[in-house]
Amino acid sequence: MAVTLPRPGSPLDVAAIRREFPILEPCRTGKKLVFLDSAASSQRPQSVLNAMDRYYETSHANVHRGAYALAERATEALESSRRRVARFINAPSQREIIFTRNATEAINLVAHSYGRRFLHQGDVVLLSLFEHHANIVPWHQLAADHGVTVRWIPLTEEGELDLTDLDRLLEGVKLVGISAQSNVLGTLPDVAAVAAAAHAVDAVVMVDACQFAPHHQTDVQAMGADFVAFSAHKMLGPTGIGALWGRRALLEAMPPFLGGGSMIETVTTTGFTAAEIPARFEAGTPAIAETVGFAAAIDYLETLGMDRVEAHERRLTQYAMDTLIGRYGDKIRIYGPSDPTKRGGLASFTYGDVHAHDLSQILDDRGICVRAGHHCAKPLLAHLGVAALTRASWYVHNDTDDIDELVDALAGADDLFG
Repeated sequence: MAVTLPRPGSPLDVAAIRREFPILEPCRTGKKLVFLDSAASSQRPQSVLNAMDRYYETSHANVHRGAYALAERATEALESSRRRVARFINAPSQREIIFTRNATEAINLVAHSYGRRFLHQGDVVLLSLFEHHANIVPWHQLAADHGVTVRWIPLTEEGELDLTDLDRLLEGVKLVGISAQSNVLGTLPDVAAVAAAAHAVDAVVMVDACQFAPHHQTDVQAMGADFVAFSAHKMLGPTGIGALWGRRALLEAMPPFLGGGSMIETVTTTGFTAAEIPARFEAGTPAIAETVGFAAAIDYLETLGMDRVEAHERRLTQYAMDTLIGRYGDKIRIYGPSDPTKRGGLASFTYGDVHAHDLSQILDDRGICVRAGHHCAKPLLAHLGVAALTRASWYVHNDTDDIDELVDALAGADDLFG
């Protein structure tokens, strides 16, 4: 079923949207599913599933190789998806879009290709304290192998970046890694301001937009970034496909990340010449159907309107924070900015002395899906002084009734542990 284009300024029709997600139909699970874990991996609308099925049924062949019509259709499907991804993030050129398995691979590509070529012993990589492990571990690996130093941007009590000493923090820095939205705190840092300061000292900027791109209008040029990574599976698309955007001059100066077929211009018994971008970084057969699903997810979101998606989630965030705190007071602690305009659509919290894993099981008994654990952000949780948090995150198919069910279900923890 196709999405009805909403009127300018109109809110999302959540009831209609829900009907487009097969997994949310109660007949499939035996009970209503309240899915509040889109920050980990979102569900897929029927249009995305149909697009991938249609590709396999009508167009599948290997790409960039065959001279027959079917192979040409498959190649066009992939390259059309690349164009749509480029348009979605306002990239200057589709050639700057590199398809990867996910954002983790995209960041590793930058660390191993750009980092190993251009960062040297004594250089500094500056990271925010709320980074996901995907934007931490590759830089630790580079530090171990190349003598690079990792430095950290501290946080305020509200979980925002503390930039009061940014000039000093940037001394000797050659690369800044920053999330456009924290996957734990929901914090929305001023990426453009950090990027401008980084460029003033000739540092490049790697932005993890995994949590940002699915929920906000994304403009890589306005961000001022040099590299931006994000994944389809967090924005209504399939798993196994993500994208790296990089400035063309930087990508062209970087060596290949993986070697094999498709990424070469020529190969001899004594060496090889790498292909031009983007092929240089896309060795082997790509996830063709997944790129088709990626494009279909973008089409779905653009039909809804990213401004409406953001406004919808902001209303839910305000409602969730007001309702949770209004019901449970000091018993619940929600981490991150208290101002919903400064955070994305999620809430990570503790509830009394109940462990996050126990809480998630109690909620699961009510058909409510949340995330529990360290959220691949152990340095942040160590800073917060907690071992685990419960995280609820919402998306286009959620409404206030889902928040109400979460709030009511938390009372079940009191019955067991109170």
